[in-house]
Amino acid sequence: MDSPEAINLNQSQSMNPSNESEDYPHSSHELPSSNQKHMASSSYSPGSYRYPTNPTKLITSDDSGNESSINYRQKSSQHFVVVAIDFGTTYSGYAFAFTRDIDSILMMRKVDGNDPGVINQKTPTTILLTPNLDFHSFGFFARDFFHDLDPDEAKRWLFFEKFKMHLHYVQDLNTQTLITASNGRKVPALAIFTYALQYFKEHALRELSDQSGTRFVNEDVRWVITVPAIWKQSAKQFMREAAYQAGIASREFPEQLLIALEPEAASIYIRKLRMHQFVPDETPPFSRNSIKREHGTLSSSLSNQSSPIFFDSDKLSTEQSEYHPNTQSFEVVLDTGTRYIVVDCGGGTVDMTVHELDNKMGTLKELYKATGGPYGSVGVDQEFEKLMSTIFGKELLEEFKMKRPAGYVDLMIAFEARKRTASPFKNNPLNISLPFSFIDFYKKKKGSTIESAIRRFNDPDIKWSTQGMMRLTPDAMKRLFHHTVERIKSSIGDVLNSPDVKGIQYLFLVGGFAESPILQYEIRRAFSSILKVIIPQDVSLTILKGAVLFGLDPTIVNVRRSRLTYGVSVLNRFVADYHQIEKKIVKDNIEWCADIFDKFVLVDQSIGLGDIVVRKYTPARHNQAQCIISFYCSESDKPIYVTDVGVRKIGTLVLDMFHDGFPMNTSTLSKDRPRREIQTRMVFGDTEIKVSALDVTTGKCVRATIDFLNK
Repeated sequence: MDSPEAINLNQSQSMNPSNESEDYPHSSHELPSSNQKHMASSSYSPGSYRYPTNPTKLITSDDSGNESSINYRQKSSQHFVVVAIDFGTTYSGYAFAFTRDIDSILMMRKVDGNDPGVINQKTPTTILLTPNLDFHSFGFFARDFFHDLDPDEAKRWLFFEKFKMHLHYVQDLNTQTLITASNGRKVPALAIFTYALQYFKEHALRELSDQSGTRFVNEDVRWVITVPAIWKQSAKQFMREAAYQAGIASREFPEQLLIALEPEAASIYIRKLRMHQFVPDETPPFSRNSIKREHGTLSSSLSNQSSPIFFDSDKLSTEQSEYHPNTQSFEVVLDTGTRYIVVDCGGGTVDMTVHELDNKMGTLKELYKATGGPYGSVGVDQEFEKLMSTIFGKELLEEFKMKRPAGYVDLMIAFEARKRTASPFKNNPLNISLPFSFIDFYKKKKGSTIESAIRRFNDPDIKWSTQGMMRLTPDAMKRLFHHTVERIKSSIGDVLNSPDVKGIQYLFLVGGFAESPILQYEIRRAFSSILKVIIPQDVSLTILKGAVLFGLDPTIVNVRRSRLTYGVSVLNRFVADYHQIEKKIVKDNIEWCADIFDKFVLVDQSIGLGDIVVRKYTPARHNQAQCIISFYCSESDKPIYVTDVGVRKIGTLVLDMFHDGFPMNTSTLSKDRPRREIQTRMVFGDTEIKVSALDVTTGKCVRATIDFLNK
């Protein structure tokens, strides 16, 4: 066992020798009471506690990976502006709003550079480092500078793109985790993320100062950083650590930075939209009946519409009017009790959350734990890379990627431009302009032309055009989307089929990938028969604008669902005939049971904002200065021991107990001294897990930390 020195005082305190065996199986952590599960109690109980409503009397709880502090309340209201950074897999940007004018959300100034055929309000998530590992540039400038380097010189520079997903895939994420540049060199991921956030911090402060005519400093800003809702706690803490190193907030004042969940931010923005700010449902007339048969397994309780109303016709594009003369129209009514699902389709991940509008004040209640997976638009890029490998050879493509990294970037940019314009309503082929560097590289390596390789591939949907481009028919392009789109549809279906999700009226499709006409068409074709599929205008900016609103009022979402069961490993008094005999250990002539999974919250449990889980622990030894308790999670609520199948260690809870009045000189210690009690209070209803601790004996705060990066 990792930490056998934490005693669960919640049970040991309530037991006595005469009733140990009888009381133990009914303890709050073994069989959670209704108080613990729902955390609705307003007074202390072994499983739950709600802070008093007067915020000036709170013991502040800090964000995951940070220490307890009482300094924040002296500084919490001093920000004049909220800046939200949407750190995306493919594109990133920021938006802001001044606290004196919360209805005006301003986007970042247009950055230099652009993609052919694409209007950007963000910049690519790309970073360029010099051969000496110094930061050079970010975004379009980084990409274009790297592109213009001499091929041999480019191999010495370090170019990073789409690196955000590294945090999702790495199993043992920590501060030493490395990521690989385009030339194969490895660099600490923390440094790359720090550079990116530092770029946005400096860019935003400079723009704020220019707009206001007053010099803005970091302390004037409340910062918000968006992350996928499906990210692990370690990934959230990693982003916070990078922000600290970038000078955004600090450990002393952690709540200057908020972590916003991407689909949740989109939901916050959606609830404020007016009718004309939605793209109308353009479901083809044939689909309403045919889809019902195709997706008949979806819950029939969802279909309870509709009441028609006209959309603003000025919002319809020429192309939409041309291809959809039978456009459907309906009313979007978001009122108290309205339930909807938000599907955030980004570059790397697809996140889903189900919300209910809770009251007239516009607060939101989460009805189903955040879910999703790595099904973003990068999956389409990967299918294109597979196609290129099949046509021209995997080894050749890998060699080109390593020896001509700038040329490979050009290749993917060319595909990105065509990917964005691909539409199910267009019959004309799509021409992908392969860079000359690739054409020349292939000819030198293979001694033949690109055209001959495509001809040998012998796919009627893929040709070499006389203009010197690779030509894909619409069917060929749709095949590149197929696998990713099917995974998205399957995930949405899983949520809608859940017995806990009933009465969903709307599906809001948001995120950068949601701009794709192919994805829009497929989602509407699959689900328009059972609910109303709605796509906001400026769909790729929905999350960013919602994150600003979250920063202005972090209490908008007042009920969330726990994605996992969380708890710690503790010692409890050993009970014969109940505990496994191999778990028994003896300390100071007392029998203890090791590896007990003391559950704080259960998977998919509803948790109110401000609900606190309280536990009391006591050191197993009188002279113990620090208590390190292993933190665990599980996708099930059934495990009893942390060694059970499916339980995994994700971090540590550290209580620094040598404080104020407890000398370490063992000669001065007396066994008659009252047993020391440390009360921990953990918050699970926020976007991050937070903790604070109190020494019950002295009444003073104890330094408490949850660390998910150093297990």
